[in-house]
Amino acid sequence: MPVKAIACHTLVKTSGAGMANISHRKRIWGWFFFDWASQPYNTLLITFIFAPYFKELMPDGVSAQAAWGFGIGTAGVIIALLAPVLGALSDTSGNRLGWIWLFSIMYVTGAIGLWWAAPGSFDVTRTLMFFIIGMIGMEFATVFTNSMLPDLGTREEIGRISGNGWAFGYVGGLVALIIMLTLLAENAATGKTLIDISPIFGLDPAMREGTRSVGPLTAIWYAVFMIPFFLWVRDPKAHKAPKGATRKAMAELLHTIKCLPRTPSLFAYLSSSMFYRDALNGMYTFGGIYAAGVLDWSVVDVGIFGIIAIIAGALFAWLGGMADEKFGPKPVITTCILTLTGVAIGVVMISRESVFGLPVGPESALPDVVFYILGALIGAAGGALQSASRTMMVRQANPARMTEAFGLYALSGKATSFLAPFLIGIATYLSASQSLGVTPLIGLFLIGLLLLRWVKPQGDNETCHVTSS
Repeated sequence: MPVKAIACHTLVKTSGAGMANISHRKRIWGWFFFDWASQPYNTLLITFIFAPYFKELMPDGVSAQAAWGFGIGTAGVIIALLAPVLGALSDTSGNRLGWIWLFSIMYVTGAIGLWWAAPGSFDVTRTLMFFIIGMIGMEFATVFTNSMLPDLGTREEIGRISGNGWAFGYVGGLVALIIMLTLLAENAATGKTLIDISPIFGLDPAMREGTRSVGPLTAIWYAVFMIPFFLWVRDPKAHKAPKGATRKAMAELLHTIKCLPRTPSLFAYLSSSMFYRDALNGMYTFGGIYAAGVLDWSVVDVGIFGIIAIIAGALFAWLGGMADEKFGPKPVITTCILTLTGVAIGVVMISRESVFGLPVGPESALPDVVFYILGALIGAAGGALQSASRTMMVRQANPARMTEAFGLYALSGKATSFLAPFLIGIATYLSASQSLGVTPLIGLFLIGLLLLRWVKPQGDNETCHVTSS
C-alpha cells in the first residue's frame, strides 16, 4: 500500500465512524477553508483597510501609530499568556473543534464591533476593545487549526499542504479586498470607490459607512466560509475530558517548558521565530499606517498596494510549499528572512522627497512605484515564510503534544509582540521620522536569522516526554 494510502487509512481508523464518512481530500479542503475564512482579519482589518482608516480618525500619524501599537500589543500579551495553556489543555482533554467554535464567536463579535468606529463619534478605547477581541479569537482559532496539520498527510507531504493552504488563504484575502475596494470602501475626498461608484447598499460616504462595513464584511465572510471547515474537518483526538484535565495540562506544560533546553533545536527555532515573525508582523501591522503617513496614501491607495502584495503572497506561498516539499522548510525560511531584511532597508530609503537617496519632485510617482514593488516582495517572502514556519514547527514538535507545541509557537510569536511596536515608537520619537522609525525591524530579522543556525531541519533526535504516574 502506498505511503499516502497508509496515512489516509490510519487517519480514518483513528478518528471514528464520523470521520470515515468524509474523504481525505475533503478533510484537507475543509482545513484549507479556515485560511480562506480567517485571512480577511489580517488583510482587511490589521493591514490594508481598517488600519489606514483608523489613522484618518486620529489627529496625526504618530498618535495613530501609538494607539494601534497599544491595541496590537495588548492582544499579543493575552495571546502569549493563554495560548500555551489552552494548547496543553486541548492535548489533554481533546475537543479542538469545540475550542475553534468558541474562538470563532470571538472573531465574529470583534469584527462586527468595528462598524461603530464612525467619524464624529469615534471612541478609541471601544474600537480597540472590539479589535482585540476579534484578534484574540483569530489567533487562538489558528493555534488549534494549525495543530491539525500533521493529521492531513505524511511528514513529506505537510509542507506542500501547508503552502497550498496558505496560498488559498491569500486568494480569499485578495477576493475580499477587491470586493471591499470596488464596492464599499470610499475615498475620503470623493466618496467614491475604486471603480468610481458610491458604496453599494446605499451606505453613506459622508459617514464612511462603506469603509466601516469592513468589520461586518469580515465577520460575515468568516461565518460563511467556515461552514466547509466544520462540515468536513473532524478531530481524531476528540474525547471527553478526564477528571483533573486542567491540572494535568498545566503540569505537562510546565514540564515541556522545563524540557526545552534538552531539545535545543526546538528551543532555537522557537527563539528564532520569535524575532523574525515579530519583525514580519511589524511590517504587516504598520504597513498601512506607514504608507498613509509617509506617502500620503488614501485607504484606496493602500488597498491597491494590498492587492499587489496578496497576489505575490498567494503565488509564492504555493511555490514555497513546493520548495518546502523538495528542500525542506529551513532553506525557504532563510531565503525569505534575507529578502525581508533587504525590503526593510529599502523601506527606510523611500519617502515623498527621495528614493534610495536620489531626490524626486513632489509630483513624482517613483516613490509609489518602488513602494508597490517592495509590497510585492513583502507579500511574496511573507507568504512563503509563514507557510514554511508552520511546517518547521510540525517537524520540531512532539507529535503527541502538537496543540501544546503550537501554543508555544503562538507564545513565541507573541512573547515579544510588544517589541516591534515599542522599538518603532522609540525610533520614531527619537528620529521624528516615520521612515527611520521602522529601522528596528532590520535588527529583529537579523537576530532571527542568526538563531536559525542552531535549528536542525528534522528537529531533535530525542523528545522530552511526560511520564504518567
